Amino acid sequence: MFETRTYIERRQKLKNDIGGGLILMLGNEETGMSYKDNCYPFRQDSSFLYFFGIDRPGLAAVLDIDNHREMIFGDDLSVEQTVWTGYQEPLQLQSDRVGVAVVNPGNQLQTVIQSAAGQGRKIHFLPPYRAEHQEKLDFLLGRFLNTTIGKHSIDLIRAIVSQRSAKSAEELAELEKAVDLTIDMQLAALQFGKEGISEAQVAGKMHSVALGAGGSLAFPIILTVNGQILHNHYSTRILHGGELVLSDCGAETAMHYCGDLTRTFPVNETFASKQKEIYDIVLNAHVAATDQLKPGKPFKEVHLSACEKLVEGLQQLGLMKGDKREAVAAGAHTVFFPCGLGHMLGLDTHDMENLGEQYVGYTDQLKQSTEFGLRSLRMGRPLEPGFVITVEPGLYFIPSLIDLRRSENRFLEFINYDKVDEYKDFGGIRIEENFCITADAAKLLGRTLPRTAGGIETLRNSLTSN
Repeated sequence: MFETRTYIERRQKLKNDIGGGLILMLGNEETGMSYKDNCYPFRQDSSFLYFFGIDRPGLAAVLDIDNHREMIFGDDLSVEQTVWTGYQEPLQLQSDRVGVAVVNPGNQLQTVIQSAAGQGRKIHFLPPYRAEHQEKLDFLLGRFLNTTIGKHSIDLIRAIVSQRSAKSAEELAELEKAVDLTIDMQLAALQFGKEGISEAQVAGKMHSVALGAGGSLAFPIILTVNGQILHNHYSTRILHGGELVLSDCGAETAMHYCGDLTRTFPVNETFASKQKEIYDIVLNAHVAATDQLKPGKPFKEVHLSACEKLVEGLQQLGLMKGDKREAVAAGAHTVFFPCGLGHMLGLDTHDMENLGEQYVGYTDQLKQSTEFGLRSLRMGRPLEPGFVITVEPGLYFIPSLIDLRRSENRFLEFINYDKVDEYKDFGGIRIEENFCITADAAKLLGRTLPRTAGGIETLRNSLTSN
């Protein structure tokens, strides 16, 4: 937990922003893997953590703004339960530590919520992303709202996004830890990702780094020679010489702040010339994008600039042609880069996206596009000090997408499909780093991890020789 005052100040700001009514915040429950008592590792809801800081299942909280009351609802374990789990600190002690004096049994939540709803008071709640949340909301409010689906509070979403977007100094310290731990995971990939080893074995080494440091995974490890599949996870496939390995991973600290980094490296000691050419195109786009990061700069413009840099590099190899700006405006680059440049990072890998991308990454004046490629750009709004974002350009040679666009006679004025055919078995390359927007520029988070082809080769050879 952070200091008590942190949570008190966060809740006070939230109440001031909402103005009146009740704010209902649901924590997460444990979820069974194969039966009720065999559970997945518990992960608390991020907004609940942000405002209440208590990392245990079965909780809910109410901020009664009109009556100046803050309440946490939940139950301590029985003696019979502690036989299996061991001692658990009383909920009242944890609640005191975050500045909430009133703790009520979990079964009293219904009485408080339905009493307020029966009086016609406004009850603010977030859109559920878990079935358990939807069931609770229906149980608590269903007869008052007829259905709770779609009745979530836009005001609450906007207030939380406004508050969580800019990271405080203590949050940045946690994010630095998460990124440094993620770097250690990447070092494990570079060390163990050798010929004759399976993807799963490498991913297992990476996972052990996060667990051994007292953390966990921010998301399932992406470790694959099929880098053209954007979110392809590891398999039992054996690594072979001549292949590229795309390693995209994120560590989560004990306080649940996340890192998210990608490196692409050769199974061989060095990149092949063709691999290095594509790698350098992605690197140039990455550098061009990061050089533009500063307050007031719309991230959509940074994205489009990186796309133009990718087109420029592909033109030099003869895969694309024509005016690069016209090519990007037409969407021709999406044959090779069909996704967005980055996203917010914080308590979630894609920070706050359960609240809605249109509220997190966009504004009333700047709407999210519905066009292929741009609709996957999760972040488009002007950058502000305190934002933590990922920058992750890539080039992906996806045979089915290339064949589809060619069969549609799309982008013939920009793409040399005959030349592209020579790359259809290439795979994909992505480079990703995490940045905090400062008062006048941006700061790279974490220790130094080489991103040039030469730097990766040198580091990899030093790791594998030990």
